Amino acid sequence: MPVVSRRTRVIEGAKASSLPVAELIAEGRPAILRGIARDVPLVAAGVEGPASAVAWLKQFDGGRPVTAYVGDAAIGGRFGYAEDCTALNFARERGSLSAYLDQILGDIGNPDAPAIYIGSTDIDQYLPGLREQAALPFGDPELVAHPPLVSIWIGNRTIASAHYDMSNNIAVTLVGRRRFTLFPPDQAANLYPGPFDLTPAGQVVSMVDFDAPDLACHPRFAEALAAAEVAEMEPGDALIYPALWWHQVEALDPFNAMINYWWNAAPRFMDTPQITLLHALLSLRDRPEHEKAGWKALFDYYVFGPGEQAGAHLPEEARGALGAMDEMKARRLRAQILQRLNR
Repeated sequence: MPVVSRRTRVIEGAKASSLPVAELIAEGRPAILRGIARDVPLVAAGVEGPASAVAWLKQFDGGRPVTAYVGDAAIGGRFGYAEDCTALNFARERGSLSAYLDQILGDIGNPDAPAIYIGSTDIDQYLPGLREQAALPFGDPELVAHPPLVSIWIGNRTIASAHYDMSNNIAVTLVGRRRFTLFPPDQAANLYPGPFDLTPAGQVVSMVDFDAPDLACHPRFAEALAAAEVAEMEPGDALIYPALWWHQVEALDPFNAMINYWWNAAPRFMDTPQITLLHALLSLRDRPEHEKAGWKALFDYYVFGPGEQAGAHLPEEARGALGAMDEMKARRLRAQILQRLNR
């Protein structure tokens, strides 16, 4: 891929139980937590080799079919769109976790082997008992108050094209090396996101092939590279980064496994902003520019400014949705929105 000179900062000697998670996320930039998971047994199994790692993981197979993404060897491990963007370049399958592990292991060294990865698989549902053996004991009050979704990712040499997640993330490399190429949220336009209506795994991904970028088709990608940083991950390392950072993830070895932790420090009654974005496409994008400017000012006042700003001049009992949000107000507001959408 093109040279990215900026390296992600490294924090040595961090312990999961005392890691200042909320503080690191609030800083708004990624950090490598070098060696934070080195004592996880799966790391030692992976050092012994892919066969040992596969055998260790198979003991936790709960028997439920998992979803696997499978692509022809011709895609070079890069999961994304077909050339005309009307289809994906891989297939989704359901099958036995142990069978996929055996297939990956059996195909090591085969240049014609399909690209396979089992993505974002909830460890409690599909690998019962793994949490006790492989999950890190994060003690930050933010993660205690907002327990993360803990998922495992398994595969061979694959590339998850650059995308953003709506949650904060701690990605822990356990078997194999990984490379993250990260971009701050303001680089979205320079990454040429694909269509909303067709996504590899629920989120739009960059159209740019990082290994062979076509700057004639994607000239602004050069600006994205100027803002990018690279995190090179060894087994036992973790990467923490805030929600909405774009990231391409490359699995660099014949067998790889990673566990990640997704969370948002927001009350459960809050809706996802992705819904707001979709509705804005319907309601705002194609209005005249002077109207869009006016609505931008209103959003700045009501949404993006200080939370207490819009209701500060009103008596507390009259603030309604302009006051501090709680579950009851959220229900009322949601009911108003649904009523207007369904009229």
